Amino acid sequence: MSVLCRLIDRLNESDETRLADETRAWASTIEATVRIADAPTRQHVRIAGVIRRMTVLPMEGKEALQALISDGTGEVTIVFMGRRGIGGLSLGKRVVVEGVLGEHRGDIRMV
Repeated sequence: MSVLCRLIDRLNESDETRLADETRAWASTIEATVRIADAPTRQHVRIAGVIRRMTVLPMEGKEALQALISDGTGEVTIVFMGRRGIGGLSLGKRVVVEGVLGEHRGDIRMV
């Protein structure tokens, strides 16, 4: 009966939940990384996750590429100053980023 219950639960599971589980499992295999939910601010951290959204801020002289990264436990916005794009960086890509996290208007960011 437990196998049948697990099968029914799996069929009723949303795509978002399944993606979060897969991302969490992958991120836990990367050495020396911290889960986003446990990552301290104002300290150097290494995070593994999947790019869920990318935005280009095309202000003259202040261009920036923002990527929202999720590891299944939380989300963080990575800001690449002076960039409109980075080769190989696209939606759904698995990435590992390093830097210092900070809070900006209620969002956790890494610049």
